[in-house]
Amino acid sequence: MRKAMYAVLALLAHLCVGEYVRLTWNITYVQVNRDGHVDRLAIGVNNKLPIAPVYITQGDTLFLTVHNMLDVPTAIHAHGLVQTNMPYMDGSSMITQCGIPPNSSFTYEIRSNSQSGTFFLHSHHMGQLADGLRTPFIIREKYPLGYDEDVLVALEDWYATDSRDKLVELLAPDTNTPLSPTFPFGLINGFNGNDTKAVKFERGKKYRFRVLSMSTTEYWKFTIPGHKLEVVEADGVMCEPQLVDGLDLAPAQRYSVVVTARDSDEFNFVYNCTLYADFVPRIKGLNPRVYTGLIEYKQGAPIKHVEVEDQIEWADDVSMRALDNEAVFGVDRQIELAMRGFLTTDKRRLRRLGTLPYAEPHVPSIFTAMSMGALAMDSRVYGPQTQAYVIGFNQSVELVIKNTQGQTHSQHQHGGTFQIIERGPVDHSELEPPPDPRFSLDDVPKIPVRTFTGVPMRRDTIDVPPFSYVKVRLRMESGIWLHHCHLSPAHDVAGLSVTFVVAPDVMQKTLNIPRVFYEQCEMQGIKTEGNAAGNWGFDMTGLPPVPVEMPAPKAQGAQGAAQGAPAKALPKVPK
Repeated sequence: MRKAMYAVLALLAHLCVGEYVRLTWNITYVQVNRDGHVDRLAIGVNNKLPIAPVYITQGDTLFLTVHNMLDVPTAIHAHGLVQTNMPYMDGSSMITQCGIPPNSSFTYEIRSNSQSGTFFLHSHHMGQLADGLRTPFIIREKYPLGYDEDVLVALEDWYATDSRDKLVELLAPDTNTPLSPTFPFGLINGFNGNDTKAVKFERGKKYRFRVLSMSTTEYWKFTIPGHKLEVVEADGVMCEPQLVDGLDLAPAQRYSVVVTARDSDEFNFVYNCTLYADFVPRIKGLNPRVYTGLIEYKQGAPIKHVEVEDQIEWADDVSMRALDNEAVFGVDRQIELAMRGFLTTDKRRLRRLGTLPYAEPHVPSIFTAMSMGALAMDSRVYGPQTQAYVIGFNQSVELVIKNTQGQTHSQHQHGGTFQIIERGPVDHSELEPPPDPRFSLDDVPKIPVRTFTGVPMRRDTIDVPPFSYVKVRLRMESGIWLHHCHLSPAHDVAGLSVTFVVAPDVMQKTLNIPRVFYEQCEMQGIKTEGNAAGNWGFDMTGLPPVPVEMPAPKAQGAQGAAQGAPAKALPKVPK
């Protein structure tokens, strides 16, 4: 019955015509102490942090006016929203715009169209996401889904270090001294995770928990012991209900779960939010950090602590089914991407998904696509380090995303959602040599191959655990769309990004980029025509030299391990 109701509501969503919602953000620096321990400079809105969540209704258009009062550019990305016919509104700095210059303003037009669910707004300029410029963006369904109340659980990690200082540390030439591990604090709904308010339950009512990770680096687990979670949405895509015990969220992933209150108010319960990482040492009280909140049936009632079973059933995207029954795409083209370390000859520790670490072009890629005529169909004009793949109009692409390393990665796709086809192990011959001789690939857990059945689930952010691959398919609108690791700034800025240039010939015929985007570039002395270097043809004079990789060390014997794997630590088996 419930499945049928969701299907009808999903169909009605395509008929949505909405309102105009207007919002103004003055983006400023703020001095804050969000974790109760460290005062630091951060980035907020209207001199405040946290930033208030943004709510609109399916079919509405959000006009977000940004006044940039920082001393550097900024750009705002609506994470998970497909900017149909307006790729220039995607908010990716040096991809779809030059960024909003300091002391200037710009209005984003963000159309929800038929999309609904749980998203977030965040900066897409350097590491500003990690400095606080992020907030939930909730698009309510035009037609309610049959629950009684909405509960927001916005999860963040919070570091003591400014992102600019952290980038200097991460990208500096290696001195053979390993970086000291850092342990962030957890924030829930913008504040210290220990200071959460009680969630009030009434017997028999249904509550939709929107659980979203706005974390930059670490992962979150969410459970309500004594209650089942019925997953109904992942990353803005409605799914057939899946009953689970908990959620394991990679950075930038989101879920909606419906929780049915118990029939008795004799006891109160707790919910658990656990912040953790598999790439830093496990130290009690630091990694993981466990935060709890109260599920209050009756004020003053005793708390019933439910023993957690050894085998928890976690939400599993490869076994989910999208509610709209979108058929699996055929394959017009297959692209293989592999996360690998890239140690340069000057000893900078970069990362790559393609053949080279990603680096920003001197001309935003959207302007190269619009100005290079027939050459826009040639990936070379976008520069060697944008790692551009030119894709034809309406082509279906199968991505095989391989994690050859001992650290998990969270891959986000702009401009569309992935159909999740398959998960499985990366062949041992493709894994990176071990940085620590005490770690052996013989100890890597055996990972089964798991394939979707019936209808594939879709989402825009997918977790790729250590030593595993995920096979996905997607069909994107014409435009310039970034694909990148959402561990920021440690991975995306260090090079784990590629660019999908979709139908630039169609863009040239159909797009009319507003004049203000050109003016933003002019104010910063950035060219708006030519190839990645601002020249014509394939002349890349003016771009930084392409980094040269040091020869890979030879693995001892038949053993190897992934770069970044902690000594004597084994990766978790993918769910």
